[in-house]
Order: sequence, then C-alpha cells, then structure tokens
Amino acid sequence: MSKGFVVWFTGLSGAGKSTIATALQAELARRGRSSELLDGDEVRTHLSKGLGFSKEDRDTNIRRIGYVARLIARSGGVAITAAISPYREVRDEVRSQTPNFVEVFVRCPLDTLVERDVKGLYRKAIAGEIANFTGVSDPYEEPLHAEVTCDTSKENLAESLAKVLDRLERLGHLPRQVFERLLSGDELQEHRAEARALPRLQVGQRELSDVFMLSAGALSPLDGYMDRDDYESVIEQGRLAGGAPFTIPIVLRTGEVPTADRVALFAGDKPIGILDITGAYEADTRREALGVYGTEDDAHPGVRVLKESGRWAVGGNVVALARPSSGFPEFDLTPAQVREVKAQRAWKTMVGFQTRNPVHRAHEYLQKVALEIVDGLLLHPLVGETKSDDIPAAVRMRCYEELLAGYYPADRVLLATNPAWMRYAGPKEAVFHAIVRRNYGCTHFIVGRDHAGVGNYYDTYAAHRIFDQYAPGDLGIEILRFEHTFYCSACGGMASTRTCPHPKELHRTLSGTAVRKLLEEGADLPPEFTRPEVARVLLDASKEEATA
Repeated sequence: MSKGFVVWFTGLSGAGKSTIATALQAELARRGRSSELLDGDEVRTHLSKGLGFSKEDRDTNIRRIGYVARLIARSGGVAITAAISPYREVRDEVRSQTPNFVEVFVRCPLDTLVERDVKGLYRKAIAGEIANFTGVSDPYEEPLHAEVTCDTSKENLAESLAKVLDRLERLGHLPRQVFERLLSGDELQEHRAEARALPRLQVGQRELSDVFMLSAGALSPLDGYMDRDDYESVIEQGRLAGGAPFTIPIVLRTGEVPTADRVALFAGDKPIGILDITGAYEADTRREALGVYGTEDDAHPGVRVLKESGRWAVGGNVVALARPSSGFPEFDLTPAQVREVKAQRAWKTMVGFQTRNPVHRAHEYLQKVALEIVDGLLLHPLVGETKSDDIPAAVRMRCYEELLAGYYPADRVLLATNPAWMRYAGPKEAVFHAIVRRNYGCTHFIVGRDHAGVGNYYDTYAAHRIFDQYAPGDLGIEILRFEHTFYCSACGGMASTRTCPHPKELHRTLSGTAVRKLLEEGADLPPEFTRPEVARVLLDASKEEATA
C-alpha cells in the first residue's frame, strides 16, 4: 500500500490556497495517486456547519479538518486541505498528531490581496464594516517551520506547484519525475543546422556524457549546467541551492568565457549540444578538489582532470544533439527507456548496481543477495571515460553478457549502460551514483564500503557514512550498504565479514593489479574469483591486446 500523507495549505483569504491545491490534486491524479481535497469553504458548509468565527470555533473547525485528513492518510490516501487556519498553535497541534504532515504556507501581501479581491471584502474589513476578518481585524500567525512557502505575488501557479511537488518528492512521499528532453527527427536536424551557424566551443567526451545525461533526465533535478549558487552549495553542503541532494559539480569548464549568450558545443566537427549561457564564474579549483575529492593531490585521477580543465565554469540550459555510444547500442537505454522496461516487467522495486569492472564472484554475490528482496536488478556499468588502466568498456560488456546468460534469471535482470564518466570521488560519487540510478527508476542501490574509491584517499566505510547526512526519503532511493565480500575456503562459498568467522588467510580475493598480472601471463583466473566464461573473455581480450 502506498504511504499516505497530508498536504496542509494555509494562508490568507485570496492568497491562492485553493488554486494551488486544486492543481496539486490534478497532478497527483495524473501520476496515479487519488486524493481528497478538503476546501475550507466546503468544510464550513458541511462538516463545520453552524460554527462561527470566534477563536474557539475556528480552532474546532481546524481540528475537524485535521481529524478527517488524518483518517485519509492513515488509510494510505492523500489529503489536501485548503483552509486559512490562522492560528499557529492549533496548526502545530494537528501537525503533532498527523504523520507525514506537509505544511504549505501560501504567502501574499495585503495590498496584493486587496487588488485581487473582486468582492471587496478586504476593503470592507479595512473600513470596519466586517468584524473578525483574518489579516485585517483578526490576526494571522505565519508558520515558523513550513515545509514549503509559496509567494503568489511573485510566482505563477506552475512555479508554486513545482515547489510543492519538489518537496513532496524530496520527502519521499512521491517518486521523482524525470523529464527527458531529447530531440529527434526534423527538430534534431534543425538544431544541428543551427549549431553550425553559432559560435563554437570545442569540448571532449566528458562533456558529451554530461550534455546527454542532462538532456535525458539522468541528472535530475538538474536540467542544465550549474550556476554559481548551485556550484557553491554542492561543494559546501552536498546539496543544490534549493536543498535537493547533489554532490558532484556539473559545469562546463573553459579557459575563456564565451562572448555569446548562445553557443554550439562541438566535439571535433560534430555538434553535440547547444548551450544558452546564463552566467560564468571563476571556479575555485583547490576548494572544489577538497570539497569533492577530499584531496588536492595531483596523483588523484579526478583532481588531475579538474586541474587540467579551464578556470572558468559556465552555467546554463543545454540541449543534446548527439548520444554517446558504448558500441553496444541495444544496451544504450535512456532513463525513460529503463523505466519503461521496469513497468513492462511489472517490477515495483529495482536495485541498481554500479560497476566499471567485469562482475566477479563478490559482485555477483551482492547482486543476488539484493535480488532476494527486490523484483529486479539493473546492472548498470559505467561506459564513459575511466582511467587508462581500467578494462575497456567493450570487453566488460562481453563479460556481462556471458555472465547474465549463464548465471542469472533472464526475467529478473536488465543490462543497460550508464554513459557517465568516472570521477573517482569516493563517498561524494557514491551519492551521485545513487541519484543517477534513482532517475533511471531504481528504488534501491548497492553501495560497497569503498564505492568509487581509488588509491588510499578515502577512509574505510566513508562511502557508507556519507548517507547518514541525508534524511530517509531525501534521496528518493533506498541504500543497501554491503560489506567487503570474498570466497572463504572454510565456508566453501562467498561470504562477508558479517557472515564469516574464519581468519583472513582463508579468504580468496584478487586485486585489480593481481588480475592484470595473471592475464598478462596468460594464466587462468581462479573460479573463486570469477566465472570461467568471464575469465575466458578477459584472457582472449588480453591476448588480442598483446598482439595488436
């Protein structure tokens, strides 16, 4: 059963509570959630008929609305209330009695309310012709800790509704909506033609990955390169300026600030995007390195890329004109396509697994443990730019195909590529990877204790601890934190430090360096480390590389 919740709109008469509440109800219906709207005027006509406008009667009215809303939410429904509810004490009382209570303060200045008031009630109240009129002759006590504040004197309906929906999504009451803005057909050709007439900015494969993921919705709620406020907030707080969790700066870096407001991004002679620049600012490389990577050591691959990039960061909306390819187009699925497959297979839950290596027995063990509690697995290898000594994506893809064909139930696993490039940012990238997989439709995500790590830059379990910084529901995806796993000769199978009592001497593990050494020598990889079919693909690829 879906989790019930209450959205409590409060604000002065005419501020726009009912308008936003009605729009929210329509949007919830579009998303498949039914709701009940308890409008203040209708409640007065039925549930609270006979009550006056003394403080006692107003409080009784609010308690009645709160009681009905609580019953709706307790049964898994959504209750939307739109009543002035002027007194803070009784609102807070209802909040304390109501789980999953979301208060929305609809603010509007009195002079604007007077201008909007076609019935002239505010003018009459100001003239003393109406007694006990909230906001004029009777107090309205603004919320101190509302989850959302909408200022309808400055925002249109769409902007206010977007605020409410974003908060409901971040609280985990609604699944996040991911909007794809990929062009096709004549529209794509027209934009490519326009790109050739615009000022050009040369970029590389990393930018190709970012532009495509922004347009495909993989980096939602981002839909463009970050402005200065988002950039600063991500580095300092691990959140966008609006509060949404995000841990990796997504900016276009350049050595010189473009003079045009609209530029085409080219990789060689190929247009890969059009960028509408909203601002440029000097990036603090040292602060970013420490804030994201935890080090400014040039030996760190992510820090090295950062320092080699331009000193200017450019923000703005971007549209993709090209798609990165893994060489396996049947697996290059967008977030929308992955979610569609999930729906077709009737998976209510799906766990994502990030990898930049062939899947060995330890990874297989983690995935199958997760499959015991979820409906499906998204095996989502990263195929963007990685370190030069990582195994090429084409080889890894062949390994995945062999493994899935022989050792996994076909109807429980989906193999799709992740076009992102690897930052090696450890804990910060673990959160980033979780957000990306949420946008691909995952409800769960596997995180190892050294997720996205490299060298000895990150403390053991740092990739686990970072998730303690985010409240339940904040990320919109459940994190499965797994221990280091290995083959134990005494246990006779895969195990972890949580399940195996035997000494380390009986644990069989292989480092990436050891694997590469065995492959260079033409030796077989032990079956405790990987499946023989996968070992054969890796050995053949190593021989091909040696003779190339």
